[in-house]
Amino acid sequence: MVVLNKIYTKTGDSGETALGNGTRVAKHSARVSAYGTVDEVNATVGLARQHASGDVDDALARIQNDLFDLGADFCRPDMENDADAEYAPLRVSDAQVARLESEIDAMTAVLEPLRSFILPGGSALAAQMHLCRTVSRRAERLAVELATIESVNPAAVKYLNRLSDWFFVAGRMANNDGKDDVLWVPGANR
Repeated sequence: MVVLNKIYTKTGDSGETALGNGTRVAKHSARVSAYGTVDEVNATVGLARQHASGDVDDALARIQNDLFDLGADFCRPDMENDADAEYAPLRVSDAQVARLESEIDAMTAVLEPLRSFILPGGSALAAQMHLCRTVSRRAERLAVELATIESVNPAAVKYLNRLSDWFFVAGRMANNDGKDDVLWVPGANR
């Protein structure tokens, strides 16, 4: 259980922060950039929830919890030493990826196929979903970059890839099941 009785510690004043295993790294390290951007995704989901209700809000709440799992996963390096850890590090699972895939498939079954690219917008919820999508894509790029220099849980990278797809499809659903999507008109303003 996490207990936060003091929010500022002054330990990061020199530009370093502690990872989940206690290792201190620069705040601009690839690992901190990856989990920091996951935190940004979570904040954008919080904004989207201001426009959501019912099943959509429930799904976004699950995603927010998953994003904390993902941040914890990225915050804890040395996957190869997980068995030696004092407690089992939290890792994103393939089951979480499969849940996103199942939800994407269920939403896609309702939508007409796309015949044009769509502009990020439409309803307030759809616009927020597109913001979530773009920030999750950035988080994915940073996670892939991190994986080129350190070990990363493959399921965590898959989760981010599926998550951005989930937001895209959910954005279409939020536009009257895609009927109110804003279509791109190539060269319209030449």
